Amino acid sequence: MRKIQLFLLPLSLLFMTRHIHAQLPAQTEYAVETGGTSGKGAYAPMWLTANRQGLSSVNTEYGYLRAGIAHTMSLNRHFCFSAGVDLATAYNFTSSFIIQQAYADLSYHWLNLSIGSKERLPELKNPKLSSGGMVESNNARPIPQVRLEVPEYVAIPGTHKWIYLKGHIAYGRFTDDKWQEHFTSIGNKYAIDVLYHSKSLFAKVGNRDHFPVEFEGGIQMATQFGGDQYIAGQKDPVINMPTRFVDFMRVLIPMAGDDTTPEGEQVNIYGNHVGSWNFAATAYLNQWKLKVYYEHYFDDHSQMFFQYGRWKDGHIGVEITFPKNRLINTFVYEGLGTKDQTGPMLYDSFWGEFEEQISAKDNYYNHYLYQGWQHWGMGIGTPLLPGPVYNKNGQITFISNRVLAHHIGFSGSPCHSLGYRVLLSYSRHWGTYDNPLNEIKKQFNSLFEVTYAPQRLKGWNFTVSGAMDRGSMLGNNYGGMLVIRKQGIIKSSYK
Repeated sequence: MRKIQLFLLPLSLLFMTRHIHAQLPAQTEYAVETGGTSGKGAYAPMWLTANRQGLSSVNTEYGYLRAGIAHTMSLNRHFCFSAGVDLATAYNFTSSFIIQQAYADLSYHWLNLSIGSKERLPELKNPKLSSGGMVESNNARPIPQVRLEVPEYVAIPGTHKWIYLKGHIAYGRFTDDKWQEHFTSIGNKYAIDVLYHSKSLFAKVGNRDHFPVEFEGGIQMATQFGGDQYIAGQKDPVINMPTRFVDFMRVLIPMAGDDTTPEGEQVNIYGNHVGSWNFAATAYLNQWKLKVYYEHYFDDHSQMFFQYGRWKDGHIGVEITFPKNRLINTFVYEGLGTKDQTGPMLYDSFWGEFEEQISAKDNYYNHYLYQGWQHWGMGIGTPLLPGPVYNKNGQITFISNRVLAHHIGFSGSPCHSLGYRVLLSYSRHWGTYDNPLNEIKKQFNSLFEVTYAPQRLKGWNFTVSGAMDRGSMLGNNYGGMLVIRKQGIIKSSYK
């Protein structure tokens, strides 16, 4: 795993750059929102639940009231400060009171320190039309964290604005302990006091003033570590994971645990690591924009590089932005494949009678200590692999992670005050290698959404959505949703 250290080195180049921004006026903004859903079926339609930053429910009827305030100000020519609080009270959610966002950011030139919970978007993908990222999407509630980041691309000195870098390093904590304890049925496992770590490094090559194509690429990784594993119905933990300073380093630069960790962490890697390589090429052709992207997912070290000679699993997409017209603005097509998982052999078979390690059957999003790559029951990655919140058996696992799927999304603005988006997804599910489904289950998910923002009512917008599921994985569900939002400025020093 020493190769992982290589992706950290270019971060040092960022500290060679220096940007001075003009002092910005102070501004305080607010937003108030209420939403509700009603429908029929076993669950709310998937696209009324998925990719809404976890502020949603799988129940056929749910509602929420949300209010937030954010303040931004410059401290001087070099430092900028921002903070926000975003709270919600909800009906038929996994909790009735939700701290959706609560953060404070301090920026110095291009470098930002963010502390708290903050909504974030997937890398290289359209957050409104894409089905989402495989490692981290906008599907689950934000995880409170301390995050040091270069959030926007910064030009590397001496490259004449041809090469840019951005990245981040973060540590945090999952907040769904009580939900896990309540959701898990007797005899099943769950974990509490679990910690979070993530990091990324992305590069962009291109200068639109000289060439109409930009290339982007990078790596992102995230980890669950620390915490205690319990079996529902038992008082004491069955596994305790240490959280010393050295363990924080073991997830920063992934390495094996010591004799204070379970055997699986000693012979493999400490913690549950997921990651992906991400690539994109964007062409600007007059008023058209064409973007092609690919995300290759890996679980632990399996398939991280080319030691197995194949990259069969991943997420491929095409995004087209059209010249201005009244019919359609943007179109997205995506294909998702997670069937291979390095093959169907025994995972890390040194556990058995073999002397050599054979990595296979990676069991995406599932883990023997932390059960699932989830937060409050929602998958942190792509929602096309339904999260544990859908499970009727009280297990915090993904019951189907071997999936082939197609997804289409498009949006438009027929007039200045009216916009729409459409999402259509079709997936086939095989279950997992350990627990395959009795038959291939198929699922179709759809959403049609219209947003009206009347010019006479400044700051108001009204969104009406209709959605439907048809299939044997999540069942036949249909429903509608209404969201009313008001946002504005409380105070501003702008002239």
